[in-house]
Parts: sequence; structure tokens; C-alpha cells
Amino acid sequence: MQPLYCRIVRVVMHRILIVEDDSELLLLLEHVLLGADYRVDIARNVQGAMALLGKRHYDLVVSDGRLEDGTGMMIAERAEQNGIRALIITGYAFELPKEELGRYDFLLKPVRPDELLEAVERKLQTARS
Repeated sequence: MQPLYCRIVRVVMHRILIVEDDSELLLLLEHVLLGADYRVDIARNVQGAMALLGKRHYDLVVSDGRLEDGTGMMIAERAEQNGIRALIITGYAFELPKEELGRYDFLLKPVRPDELLEAVERKLQTARS
């Protein structure tokens, strides 16, 4: 039997909202985060993300920078208004407005699983501080 502190730690899982319109990348992000014991919800566009942000509390939002109906920065701004940290993943860092993207931590695509996990943990650590 596991010690009590191990069981308690496993019960406290962070909830992350992933917003990505590329099905293959979405599957990868979801797989990596679920494998690291995070609770994950997904949205494929800004509208879906905004609906989920209105219904449920998240510890972090991980969003694509460019989506069919807007930008990840729109989602990040809404999330941060609610006290939720945000991380942007984009392949278009040089095409997105610097004044928008520069306000958020971001990773460049293609993102490696270890790079994603390090960035997520860093964002969650700053949220706890």
C-alpha cells in the first residue's frame, strides 16, 4: 500500500485546456499531457475555448497561436482575466503581431514532448508562487 502523501499528491491533478485545430498535433499534446497525469479538455477553435473557459476552472491554457476564428492570444487574454496562466504554441511567431504574442510565453512548432512538459510545469510553478 502507498503512503498517504503519495495518494494525496495523485488526487491533486492540474486541469489544462488545449486549444488546437490540427488534429494530429492535438492528439500528440493530449497524449503527452495525459501521460504526465494532467487532466485535459480540448477545444478546436476560439469559440469552443471561450465556452469551456466559461464553464470550468483551468490551471493552464495551452493554445495554438493562429486558429480559424481568431488567435490563441485572444484566448490567453480571457484566461488571464480569470487568473489562468496561458502558453501559446505557434509555427507563425514571425507573422503574429509582436505586441500580442510578446505578452505571453510561447513555444515554436514543432514542439517536442519534453519541451512541452517543461514549459507546462514552469507555468504551473509560477501560478503557485
